Amino acid sequence: MLSRLPYGISLLILTAALSSHIATSSRLYRPSHSNTIRHMNIDEDQAQFGDFPFQNTSLSWDERVDDLVSRLTLEEIQVQMARGGTKEIGGPAPAIPRLGIGSYQWDTECLRGDVDAVENATGFPQAIGLAATFSPDILYHVARATGQEVRAKHNDFVKRGIFATHTGMSCFSPVINILRDPRWGRNQETYGEDPYLTGNLVQKFVIGIQGEDSRFIMTSAGCKHFDVHGGPDNIPVSRASFDAIVSDTDWRMTFLPAFKKCVEAGTYSVMCSYNSVNGVPACANKKLLTDILRTEWNFKGYVVSDEAAIENVISKHKYCNNSVDAVVACVNAGTNLELSYNLPTPVYMSIVDAIQQGKLSEDLVRERVKPLFYTRMRLGEFDPEKDNPYAKLGMDQIESAEHQQLAVTAAMKSFVLLKNQGGILPLQKGKFSKVAIIGPMSDNAEQLNGDYYPRQDKSFFTTPLDAVKTLYPNAKYGQVCKDNTPCTQYNKAAVPAIVKDTELVFVALGTGQAVESEANDRPDVELAGHQKELLLDVLDNSGDAKIILLLFSASPLNITFADQSDRVVAIMECFFPAQSTGKALYNVLTNTGPYSSPAGRLPNTWPLYSTQIPPMVNYSMEGRTYRYFRGNPLYPFGYGLSYTQFNFSDLMYNTTIKAGDSLSVQVDITNEGDVDGEEVLQCYISWNDKSLPVPQLQLAYFDRILIASKQTISRRFSMYPESMAFWQGGKWVIKAGGMSLFCGGQQPNQKKQVPSNVLSGTFTITDSITLEK
Repeated sequence: MLSRLPYGISLLILTAALSSHIATSSRLYRPSHSNTIRHMNIDEDQAQFGDFPFQNTSLSWDERVDDLVSRLTLEEIQVQMARGGTKEIGGPAPAIPRLGIGSYQWDTECLRGDVDAVENATGFPQAIGLAATFSPDILYHVARATGQEVRAKHNDFVKRGIFATHTGMSCFSPVINILRDPRWGRNQETYGEDPYLTGNLVQKFVIGIQGEDSRFIMTSAGCKHFDVHGGPDNIPVSRASFDAIVSDTDWRMTFLPAFKKCVEAGTYSVMCSYNSVNGVPACANKKLLTDILRTEWNFKGYVVSDEAAIENVISKHKYCNNSVDAVVACVNAGTNLELSYNLPTPVYMSIVDAIQQGKLSEDLVRERVKPLFYTRMRLGEFDPEKDNPYAKLGMDQIESAEHQQLAVTAAMKSFVLLKNQGGILPLQKGKFSKVAIIGPMSDNAEQLNGDYYPRQDKSFFTTPLDAVKTLYPNAKYGQVCKDNTPCTQYNKAAVPAIVKDTELVFVALGTGQAVESEANDRPDVELAGHQKELLLDVLDNSGDAKIILLLFSASPLNITFADQSDRVVAIMECFFPAQSTGKALYNVLTNTGPYSSPAGRLPNTWPLYSTQIPPMVNYSMEGRTYRYFRGNPLYPFGYGLSYTQFNFSDLMYNTTIKAGDSLSVQVDITNEGDVDGEEVLQCYISWNDKSLPVPQLQLAYFDRILIASKQTISRRFSMYPESMAFWQGGKWVIKAGGMSLFCGGQQPNQKKQVPSNVLSGTFTITDSITLEK
């Protein structure tokens, strides 16, 4: 979704629209507002409007929703479905004073913190870094903290009568599209390339952000972008008109599974994407939004359009040529809520016209608006505040000490050590005295955040320069890319003075939203501008100094030359760690404190050469991701080094199972080194019958496990039958035959290996069955 304004412009709009008086403090920027629409809650206003059944908490949710919707006029329903929110006039959905219903803002971003709200929030690492943790537990805790801050701020906003963009409780998050092409600008918002990994992470995110109260939800999750979506955004064509042509097998086995997991986790919404799927715009795609989402998966929530996606059905896809027909197509397909590009008259303001022309059923429209009010009820809007534990969350949640520490821990767990020649890391105190740091990501808070980030108190932000200066107070520093990460303005002449006569040089390179972001695809996977030249100049001018390369990016970069250089002794992919970059980096570089031995693993494949990447617009999965790629990558999916070594032993499992049964597995893992550390247990399966329409390899279980030095732990777990199923002939099947099993700290049979082993074996599935969709 593209629904953002620069911070200063957002404040100007909010100030003008709400006649605000601005007050500031050193920690929290909090405008106060007057002359605003007053939010009406049950405690204060029920007596004024009388008793309606939808306010009766003894009735079932469905009874209450049915009653509320039955009291709405078609004109009221129309505007509720048309005002999905964004900017100054796109939302909120307006109040309905005669029923005591207040305004509601649907447009909130919760990707890894309270994104883009005009007031502070804790900034957690970008989603792709969270995926690299291979830790559902981290996803849960980050989502929970995010939900607490979003809800607390919303409670405060409502008290002040503020319903501007990004002040609501309904999240357009998480993003669970598959990282299918390393050049897509939005890869950083995803959980990587594997459907199984993504599905497990998204389930924990949804549970964390919605809370686990039996009656109310803290905030509502919204998985996006549904569904065959993963580039291009702008290169080589626009996402607004792009048609993703996908086979039924790839659709079912790659693009849909994580969304099904999101629905199973209980998400309240799904966002339909900009592109068409096999010729039909996603927001008008009945097969996608009704046949699969609602009929097969029993989804009961609402579908919201991506921003301007419904407008694009007319203007970009040319699927319809007027707003009435676009309304008919999208409402019939299953889109409940329009998120327009701040239009005075959104497309959904033609709902009544469509009904009057006999093209749209009033009964269907009333059904489509019900999930919107159901969501608002479950958020507690129509119940007494005293009954809702989340209504009590206050501003002490914002940037709390607990959330600050979580931001550090999450960043530490996200770092992936790609190279550690001679065990240079962790750095030993006193080993180096002449040190330098150079590169556009050395001290660049804006770009270290990545895209879609919370605005936080700047006093919490630490950078790589801060980490190096803490280690080496006399370290030299220089910025030679005058335009930061694009590095088109490069001061080559300044490099020698910074790096000469050094023993150790940190080079901080990367992308940031200036190079990769929404609506900003990369033309290739090369280091931007003169960044490669910068690294080569450091090598040429630093004598025999050892080089540690720190990368801050979402997607793979062509660093094959650096991996092969003996002078570049260490490489670490740090993604976009956000506000805790420096603190986390210091801890990991020095192995200081818990979780400081790196255990992040790559959630996507890094190509060895650009020629290994298929065209962006080709939606076949052949040659993409570890599941279908047949060459040798620079770094495989699941790759990552540690400061210790692990050994796997005593793999036990059932050698024969019936189709539809789980596979029980047990394995021992020993930390053979002198450092406490975490290992990521990765278990893969493959089908011995190579004629089947299946991936060549499939992750079927993973777990991140802390193991003390010289200790052995046993892990028992089950691989579920859905991992052994594949799509064939329009159905999910598990077929009798032989399967292979691999368990270790990496993929089996990879050329670039970590110093641990992989155990393997085979098992047999008896019988064949068809699974429910």
